[in-house]
Amino acid sequence: MNNLKKTNTHPFQTIFKKVGVGLCFLFFLSCSNTDTYDLVILNGTLYNGSGEVPSTADIAIKDSIIVAIGHLKNVNAIRTIDAQGLAVSPGFIDMHAHLEPIMELSSCESLIRQGVTTALGGPDGGSPWPLGSYMDSLENKGVGMNVAYLIGHNTIRKNIMGLENRAPTQMEQQAMEAQVDSAMQAGAYGISTGLKYLPGTFSNVDEVIALSKIASKYGGIYTSHLREEGLGLFDAVAEAIQISEKANIPVVLTHHKAIGKPMWGKSVRTLAMVDSARAKGLDIKMDQYPYAASYTGISVLIPSWSMAGGLDAFTERAANPILRDSIRNGIVFNILNDRGGSDLDRIQFAKVEWQPELEGKTLKYWAEQQGMEPSVENGAELVIEAQLKGGASCVFHAMAEEDVIRIMQHPQTMIGSDGRLVEPGMGHPHPRWYGTFPRVIGHYAREKAVLELSEAIRKMTLSPAQSLHLTDRGQLKEGLKADIVIFDPKTIIDKATFEKPHQYPEGIPFVIVNGNLAVDNGEFIDIRSGKVLRKTTE
Repeated sequence: MNNLKKTNTHPFQTIFKKVGVGLCFLFFLSCSNTDTYDLVILNGTLYNGSGEVPSTADIAIKDSIIVAIGHLKNVNAIRTIDAQGLAVSPGFIDMHAHLEPIMELSSCESLIRQGVTTALGGPDGGSPWPLGSYMDSLENKGVGMNVAYLIGHNTIRKNIMGLENRAPTQMEQQAMEAQVDSAMQAGAYGISTGLKYLPGTFSNVDEVIALSKIASKYGGIYTSHLREEGLGLFDAVAEAIQISEKANIPVVLTHHKAIGKPMWGKSVRTLAMVDSARAKGLDIKMDQYPYAASYTGISVLIPSWSMAGGLDAFTERAANPILRDSIRNGIVFNILNDRGGSDLDRIQFAKVEWQPELEGKTLKYWAEQQGMEPSVENGAELVIEAQLKGGASCVFHAMAEEDVIRIMQHPQTMIGSDGRLVEPGMGHPHPRWYGTFPRVIGHYAREKAVLELSEAIRKMTLSPAQSLHLTDRGQLKEGLKADIVIFDPKTIIDKATFEKPHQYPEGIPFVIVNGNLAVDNGEFIDIRSGKVLRKTTE
């Protein structure tokens, strides 16, 4: 028997109950806003990356995407950050990063702590090969920040021709072009050259133009460590402009500088060359690190002809008294007029595997330690000795601050660390490996008033994103990826110095990579939320 009591209900009552429940439910939704965000940033001063005046607003993030920007009310979030008094900007994009140790240092802490959320690897003509399979492996391993790659001309040339000092044959040229094509199809963002280094220094401009045309076909860019950054700087800039015109490709003069005392102040002319080329319709830009000292191998002081064929060939030439004299004279010239800054004390050892106690010391120190007068000639002999022992990395204090500032202020200059991934205790690196981006903001924008803060941020965010055609990053905008850095504009500063380089910056409490906190209230979190970015073919 059915124990339920039967009741009669008018049809209109049934309709009212159904509609009423629905209305009440909608009212409840509107009042409580049941959308739950992954992360909400409240009350921040937003610099959207465009260089415009900042505004105060909130940001909501869900599933790695910025889903709302404005004055948000009654929001529900798994995590909320009150950014009152803090600057909120797109994550910084490093246009020139040495990512070679990334398989061992895949957390990328030394760059993320600077606010970098995306870095472009494969600079100066050197890149992984084969690029596609390398990026596959990196993707499987996981990375702390987003990474993109260029294909390196030096790598390609060495694959096909070794270290031979000659022009390629037709078959060799075609083989190099095929490798560039393969890398572009695998997702490279363009091609890089290191025309100061082996074996790129042995190439002529026609070879480079032909390879750049392949990258251009896929919508790639061309970045170049110029053939010369000292006395031959003007010709080298002209060569890069010629490559842009002949290959129909955007060009970035990477880590642009004027090095060596005879060239101090000459950035006035190189910047005028950039402006002239742009007025003719060529897409020429620059990137720069904010220091008056460079970092590279000590072999940069040695005439390139003497190193053709590798270390064994160099050893043979150095054993020949006549050739050794020519090598020594070339080094003396470079110490006086180029990287040496005309002073052995301006050449500082950074990584010396065969004598680590020299790291942080200068070439002058080494000469005196050996009981030698610290003359330029004796310094040249020690450079030869260092190369025969396997080489060394050095910091070269040979640039003028006035050029650093002038280049930084140019509207087409972006920021690139030229830094290698590092962790405390690894050698004696250039401080740019730890401090590039906070130095631009803290030292040059705040302390020296060289740039407006909004303009400094544009050089680190939207400008490089546009250069790389990254349409989903580089701005604070709804629908874009949530790569964000939150910093204190009053305290952000680099701490790494040439004497004590292993120091993280201050004033960057939060860094967000693809919607996930990689730095949380100053604490680094190894979450590997970065992506391996691959350029789509155009």
